[in-house]
Amino acid sequence: MDTTQTPQTPQSSQTSPLLTRDADAEKISDAPGSLITLLADQPGLTCNTAEFEAGAAGAPVHFHTRATEFFFVIDGSLDVLVDDEIVALGKGDFLAVPPGTKHAFAPTAGSTAQVLVGFTPGMERFDYYRLLGRVSAGEATVQDIKDSSPVYDNHYAESTVWSSRTR
Repeated sequence: MDTTQTPQTPQSSQTSPLLTRDADAEKISDAPGSLITLLADQPGLTCNTAEFEAGAAGAPVHFHTRATEFFFVIDGSLDVLVDDEIVALGKGDFLAVPPGTKHAFAPTAGSTAQVLVGFTPGMERFDYYRLLGRVSAGEATVQDIKDSSPVYDNHYAESTVWSSRTR
């Protein structure tokens, strides 16, 4: 396979194969105990992996208006809020969350998790993950994330079910 793409540059069409090698993939620490590896950011698909240490906060409650977000657990255990229910996912489990559905995710209490996360259609989200990394490093603010909601179709919400879960 001869065609590769640098993870930082979205590919404008999906007419050629996309290969992202682990050694070349951009990695972002977006919070303590959390590492995101950027894989693909195209109009049809955005994809990354997320690795969580035990006790990591994960992603807060949010929803998307234009994309389905999906999760495939590579290893460990992941709790995912779907509307007002927490679904426990284990190694090999897959979950797709349609647009408009409130959700959040984090490793199950006492567990680690390694997860493939994707969006379809793609949303050119790599700059969103970079913003999370800058917030974690103290170079940007939570307000910057809130202000980016319309750009990255990431809209925050509340959930008493999620906030009361055991971490």
